[in-house]
Amino acid sequence: MAGGVGAARLLRGLVEVVPQTGVTAVVNTGDDIVVHGLHVSPDLDTVTYTLAGAAAPERGWGLDGETWAVMDALSRYEPGGAVTWFRLGDRDLATHLYRTHRLARGAPLSQVTAEIAAAWGVGVRLLPMTDDRVETRMTVPGEGEIGFQDYFVGRRHAVAVEAVRFAGAGAARPAPGVLDAIGEAGVVVICPSNPIVSIGPVLAVPGIADAVARRRDATVAVSPLVAGATLKGPADRLMRELGHEPSVVGVARLYAPYAATLVIDEADAALAAGVEEAGMACLVTATVMHGVAGAAALAEAVVGAVAAA
Repeated sequence: MAGGVGAARLLRGLVEVVPQTGVTAVVNTGDDIVVHGLHVSPDLDTVTYTLAGAAAPERGWGLDGETWAVMDALSRYEPGGAVTWFRLGDRDLATHLYRTHRLARGAPLSQVTAEIAAAWGVGVRLLPMTDDRVETRMTVPGEGEIGFQDYFVGRRHAVAVEAVRFAGAGAARPAPGVLDAIGEAGVVVICPSNPIVSIGPVLAVPGIADAVARRRDATVAVSPLVAGATLKGPADRLMRELGHEPSVVGVARLYAPYAATLVIDEADAALAAGVEEAGMACLVTATVMHGVAGAAALAEAVVGAVAAA
């Protein structure tokens, strides 16, 4: 279960430990947005590009060696940035053009995702959480709801949030293969993604949370927090703003219904007892992924956690 850069990096390490064809990634699509008339799936693309070895290493998203001629040209028409606040690189545009074209012709997102992954030579089975539209919405004080990308990119997640809603989730259905993948997996991994806005939307699709809960003994979650903070993104702030303790113990309380084990970093070793009090076994190891080798070491520990349980 994946969303964002941390998940993509763990998956990149996982395929060093497990054959790509033995891995299925169920990916968040609550971040999807239509921009410049194109359907953009940021988490699916981040995972695809990272597994293909093509992601920009310094950003973690987008393509390495990207150019920005189209966005620069668009800014000529509205220099204030209203058109270009969500920037798409020249090479990256091809992915969104293809996805939008195929969706317009009636192909479901799951089929289009498989086609894009195959074109990049990715052997991991990538599944969107649903083929239906689900939109993560953030409630900002004094404004009401705004879209996730407006919050995350447009405002650089620098505004407070009062609530999070997954619009459309209640009527959505898991994409083909999602429930089977969870039910048949030897190990179910909840990646070190934002538990509120990356894993939350996946669990909000009816049937998925129940499927994961049924596999609780075989499910391992990796904390996205290290020493009470995230390495990237607003997970720590969001947890605090929404009433959750921004620590590995707070993460354990969120994931205890779904996962038997939580993997935490060595910097949080002193909180292992608190994780266990929240109802999860605790594995302490290095979780900060320094390159592919570091990601592979973490992946090996995650996979081994089920065997050791």
